[in-house]
Amino acid sequence: MVELQDIVKSYQTRFGAYTVLNRVSLTVNPGDRLGILGRNGAGKSTLIRIVSGQEIPDNGTVSRTMKVSWPLAFSGGFQGSLTGLDNLRFISRIYNVDHAKIQDYVENFAELGNHFREPVRNYSSGMQARLAFALSLAIEFDCYLIDEIIAVGDARFHRKCTEELFERRKDRAFFIVSHDANFIKSYCTKAAILEKGHLTYFNDVNQAYAEYMAPAA
Repeated sequence: MVELQDIVKSYQTRFGAYTVLNRVSLTVNPGDRLGILGRNGAGKSTLIRIVSGQEIPDNGTVSRTMKVSWPLAFSGGFQGSLTGLDNLRFISRIYNVDHAKIQDYVENFAELGNHFREPVRNYSSGMQARLAFALSLAIEFDCYLIDEIIAVGDARFHRKCTEELFERRKDRAFFIVSHDANFIKSYCTKAAILEKGHLTYFNDVNQAYAEYMAPAA
């Protein structure tokens, strides 16, 4: 289970403190597919960073009894001077995984060719995202975090990612944040809307979809 209780997160701006999350609570149980809808700037990425442990809230508590992934396709944790292979070895040590057992999978799935043995700083953003996604799938997690739509690579690679994630790992939990209501409707069984720092939950995904898509009053 992943549980956030009364999470508060603010940032300092030139106009003073701006509260992005105001007493936000949520629970993700094994097998849940929870989608959070929100406009750009609503605080979705901040929320998912707090769920992953990348960011610390100002107030509130975070409890994790499931093994939680980093946000899929997030490549900010790579060391640019290391090769893709060296980054794989480093991340494997962090997660106590034998890198030799996942190397072939990552190399084949990411489709980087000889670039896999080149420094990551020379990669395009798309190549870094493919490497990050392949690593996310090579290391098994109980709960996968997805920030926005999985738009990695071309249409063929995108289909491969979707099948690998949502079909072969359909028994896992998913926590998805997105501004795209159709994406949430397609892949989630529970949904909430993040607006002005508050989460509003709905009985079903269709309700959340209708509310989110309704014209502003």
